[in-house]
Amino acid sequence: MTALVIGADYLGAIEQKMRDRGVTEIAHITGRNPGEVKKMSIPKTAAFVLVFTDYINHNMAKVIKSHAKAQAVPLVYAKRSWSAVEGKLAGIGL
Repeated sequence: MTALVIGADYLGAIEQKMRDRGVTEIAHITGRNPGEVKKMSIPKTAAFVLVFTDYINHNMAKVIKSHAKAQAVPLVYAKRSWSAVEGKLAGIGL
């Protein structure tokens, strides 16, 4: 299963915990560089998109929301803590 993670400079332990839940590939976009908004795309194999709300700007959130809706990919918003991420992933059945 592939996941796109947007926000945060590094994922830390969240990356390994996501792998423990069955995510085999993680694409990560920091969301800090304004140029990333233009180049951003969701991998065709992505099962979901995880957005760290405390690390992105409004424009990036708007763009990723429209891309996810167009590709019918579940969008998960969470703070950058495993407990927040785990709860949100459980909410979509992962």
